[in-house]
Amino acid sequence: MKSFASDNYSGIHPEILNAIVQANNEHAISYGDDPVTEETNQLFEKIFGEVKVLYAFNGTGANVVALKCCALPFQSVICTDTAHIHVDECGAPTQSIGCSLVALPTTDGKLTPELIEPQLNNIGNLHHTQPKIISISQCTELGTVYTTDELKALSNFAHKNGMFLHVDGARISNAVAALGCTLKEATVDCGIDIMSFGGTKNGLMIGEAVLIFNKDLWKNAPYLHKQSAQLFSKNRFMATQFKALLETELWRKMALHSNKMAHLLEDEVSKIEGVVITQKVQANSLFVIIPSYAVEPLREKYRFYDWNTATGELRWMCSFDTTEEDIASFAATLRSLI
Repeated sequence: MKSFASDNYSGIHPEILNAIVQANNEHAISYGDDPVTEETNQLFEKIFGEVKVLYAFNGTGANVVALKCCALPFQSVICTDTAHIHVDECGAPTQSIGCSLVALPTTDGKLTPELIEPQLNNIGNLHHTQPKIISISQCTELGTVYTTDELKALSNFAHKNGMFLHVDGARISNAVAALGCTLKEATVDCGIDIMSFGGTKNGLMIGEAVLIFNKDLWKNAPYLHKQSAQLFSKNRFMATQFKALLETELWRKMALHSNKMAHLLEDEVSKIEGVVITQKVQANSLFVIIPSYAVEPLREKYRFYDWNTATGELRWMCSFDTTEEDIASFAATLRSLI
């Protein structure tokens, strides 16, 4: 049974599996000093320009490493109230760094300079934590996508106020595919200082990459990476997946497909009376409200998550391996229940 619960539920793309097998041919130096990791790092540099690359086991680890590079314990991270670092990481950033998270409510999962501005009133006041990082998710947790102009506005605001712009890029591939630009145009050219580049949600077996563009953050990064328990001894098996993901733009192919499936799902379920789509469908997720009596019978056949139990809002996710047949079957089941 295919799931619409999360793109984490999907399997591993065959090209990624093959890359892992190819990297398993012989012994190699550990902890990232192997030829495969070097080749992958050079590929990242070819795409993004000058960048320090650190590999992490998962999204939480990548976010902790990235934020730790930027903040001291008395400083704070400004994010949305739906941000993964605030809702879904069991307090890891606060526990690991000691800094505070300032979570701002939004209707679409996006931060703006206007929303952040009031949080800067206490800069210099030793009784308050000091804002140091603006952390956003791209795509957002509500499935929306920042435009490049919105990203530039945030980075300009951050740098003007002595702050860093961090991007949780667990679904960065889906965002860039939706924007129709290059990875560099959607990140480095927008002034992002540091980010995670997600792999697990887009066809990888394991692994995220921390990409550090701001050279001021390079010096201590390897030590913070090790201290955060994210340095993998057999790093070639993580790096080779990113090599396969990047060298033929497999990341874009998979993201375009999962985005397309989400739009197809939107088209199908929007024809069903009683279905309300609550957010713009811009990437690979749908946020919906359906009649309450249909929720559990639908869940008996397809896994998905409640998003807001107070309003009855649900989240449906599409993956690189979601098919048109999966969409048709899901929509037909929902139609029959309603």
